[in-house]
Amino acid sequence: MHPSLPLKPGSCFLSLAAVLVLLATGCSRQAPPLPPGGPVQVDVVTLSPSPVAFTRELPGRTAARRIAQVRARVSGIVLKRLFTEGSEVKTGDVLYEIDPAPYEAVLARARAELQRAEANLVSVKLQAERFKPLVASNAVSRQQYDDAVAAMGVGEAAVAAAKAAVQTAEIDVGYTKVLSPIDGRIGLAEVTEGAYVQAGQATLLATVQQIDPIYVNLVQPSSEVARIRHEYEEGRMKRDSQGQPEVTLLTEAGTEYPVRGRLEFSDITVDRSTGSVTLRALFPNPEGRLLPGTFVRARFEEGFNPQALLVPQQGVTRNYRGDPTAYVVAANGTAELRTLQTSRAYGDQWVVESGLAAGDRVIVSNLQRIRPGVPVQPVDSAAKQSAPAEQLPTAAKQPADSNR
Repeated sequence: MHPSLPLKPGSCFLSLAAVLVLLATGCSRQAPPLPPGGPVQVDVVTLSPSPVAFTRELPGRTAARRIAQVRARVSGIVLKRLFTEGSEVKTGDVLYEIDPAPYEAVLARARAELQRAEANLVSVKLQAERFKPLVASNAVSRQQYDDAVAAMGVGEAAVAAAKAAVQTAEIDVGYTKVLSPIDGRIGLAEVTEGAYVQAGQATLLATVQQIDPIYVNLVQPSSEVARIRHEYEEGRMKRDSQGQPEVTLLTEAGTEYPVRGRLEFSDITVDRSTGSVTLRALFPNPEGRLLPGTFVRARFEEGFNPQALLVPQQGVTRNYRGDPTAYVVAANGTAELRTLQTSRAYGDQWVVESGLAAGDRVIVSNLQRIRPGVPVQPVDSAAKQSAPAEQLPTAAKQPADSNR
C-alpha cells in the first residue's frame, strides 16, 4: 500500500468552490434570476365588468323602394310631354300623349263591326225561333231548323268577337295617354315631342322611382349572419317601436343621417364570389336627401353584454400556438401567465370570454422584462394617469422667477 499523500491547503478551497458553483447552477435552473434592482415595476389595469353595446358598421348603397320604367305600349308620334323632370308624380298622372288618331279610327271600325254582327244575330235568331214550331208539323224540314240554329250560334260568336275587337281598340286608345304607374319622383325624359315610339321595341319614355322610404342594401359576411340572427332572437339588438332592429346611417360626407331606419330583410343566397349576404334596411326619406345609388355606411347594434370584461390590447400577446395570453399579478406578487379566450375587439380593447375574472390585475407594460414567477411591483395605470399636480416635484412647480 502506498502511503497517503498529504492534502494541500489550496485544494480544499478549490473543491468547496466547485461544489458552490454546481449548487448555484442547479438553483438557477429552478427559478428565474431576480432582475437587478428588485421587482419589475409594471402598469396594471384592474378588471371590472361593465355594460357594453356592440355595434357593426357595414358599407352599402341606397336603392329606390319601387322603380317603374315607363315604356310605350302603342306605336306613334309623341304629341305632348306633361311632366317636369325631377318632380313628384302620382299614380294615374298623364306623362305623355301619343297621337291617338289611328287608334280612334280602329276603334270606330270595331264598333261598326259590332253593330253589324248584332244586327245579323237578331235576324238569324228570329228565323230560328220561327222554325222551331214548324218542325213539329213538318212545315219545314229538320235540316232547315238545324241550319237556322247553327246560324244563330255563328251570329253570337261574331258578336262576341266584335266586342273583343272594340275592347282591344279602346285599350289601344287608352295607351295613347301614358300614365304614371306609381307615386314617386320622375327622372329624365327619354323622348321629346315629335319622337316616334314603338310598342314592339317598348321604347323607354321615363323612369319613376319611389324614394320615400328608401332602401339601403348592405353587404354582410355570411359567417356573421347566424350570429346576428342569434343576437336578434335573444333580444340583445336595439329595436324600434315595431320590434325591428334599429339602424343608423352615415352619408358619403361622414355625417349622420338624422332619421333612424330599421333592418328589414336578409337575402337567402350567399354570393359565391364574395361569400357575403345582402341585408336590407329601410329609411324614411321625406325630404329626398338620400338619392338612389349613393354609397353609405350603416351602423347597427348587434348585441349587448351587461357584464363584459374588457382588456387593453397592449396587455394581450399570443403564444406559439396563436392563443391570446396575458400576464396578471398573482397573490404572491409575481407575474402569472394566463391563456385567454377573446370574442371580438371593442375599440382598443379585447372582450374576454374566459381566462380572466373581475378583480384580476392585468399587466400592460414592461411585458418584455417579465416571465412567469418574476416578482413585480404593480402600479395602477388609471391612478397613474389621474395623479394630481401636487404629486410633482417641488422644483417643477416653482415659477420661473423663483431663482431671483
